[in-house]
Amino acid sequence: MKKGLTMKDIENLSIRDAFGEVLVQLGEEFENLVLLGADAINSTRGAAFARKFPHRTFNFGVAEANMVGVAAGLAMCGFIPMATAYAFLISMRACEQVQTDICYHNLNVKLIATHGGLSFGTNGPTHHSIDDIAIMRSFPNITVVVPADAYETTKAARAVIEHNGPVYLRLGRGRVPAVYKEDYQFVLKEAITLKEGNDLAIIACGVMVGAAVEAALALKKEGIEARVINMHTIKPIDRDAIVNAAKETGKIITAEEHNIVGGLGDAVASVICEEGIPVKLVKIGIRDTFCVQGSPEELLHKYGLDSENIVKVAKRLLSCK
Repeated sequence: MKKGLTMKDIENLSIRDAFGEVLVQLGEEFENLVLLGADAINSTRGAAFARKFPHRTFNFGVAEANMVGVAAGLAMCGFIPMATAYAFLISMRACEQVQTDICYHNLNVKLIATHGGLSFGTNGPTHHSIDDIAIMRSFPNITVVVPADAYETTKAARAVIEHNGPVYLRLGRGRVPAVYKEDYQFVLKEAITLKEGNDLAIIACGVMVGAAVEAALALKKEGIEARVINMHTIKPIDRDAIVNAAKETGKIITAEEHNIVGGLGDAVASVICEEGIPVKLVKIGIRDTFCVQGSPEELLHKYGLDSENIVKVAKRLLSCK
């Protein structure tokens, strides 16, 4: 990446902490970048930016819809607003404003959603964000990005700022295992193949990318070569990566920390159906249910969002005639 943060600087940071670090750097480079919060600037890791650029930071209290509406106005005035809030609040409390104020006008607003998926843990089903990708990808004009680890978050944040148009950047809350060990090129829409293989393909996003890599390594020990694809951009999706995986493996698993209805799995399935490719596909995700309270780690295991379940599903898929 550009000057400033290195991989070593952020290797032990949580995803949202990595975002907070790169946000300050981006603020120094983009003078028209402004930060908007809804009484959670500390929690969404905008505090360092606020201290350095207090005149470019706006707190709206517990009023996410107002925040998003103002972000639209700021974008019309030439600013690059980064509206930060918890994922379940941006996607549901401010849903109408995102659709009508931002997406309808195709405005250059960046929606930074932290605590995505099950990362809110013990706050329970009201705070779990397991339908936000489905909601956001249904709106015209918007780009939806879900980075896999802290380092990719810093890459994605820069790409989001440099992109002209509405973006929904979905971040988790805590630390996740590092997927990337060295610098690489991040390009919106272009999926990244982390491991080659032609026995089957695992297409994942967010925290499930690390689980997919771990599963692929376990499968390799049993002589199974699994391709692992990091689909960091859910919309617009990398159709070529999906088509190639379908044609070259004939078997695809999608893995997401999200409801299987309307998320990554459905996006991949749509491409396959439209292309008319005969392929077996299994979606790993939350099976259309509300999730209970618990630590994020407990919840991921309970709902099969781990490498152990990916391995089981892969073996079952490969045994199908």
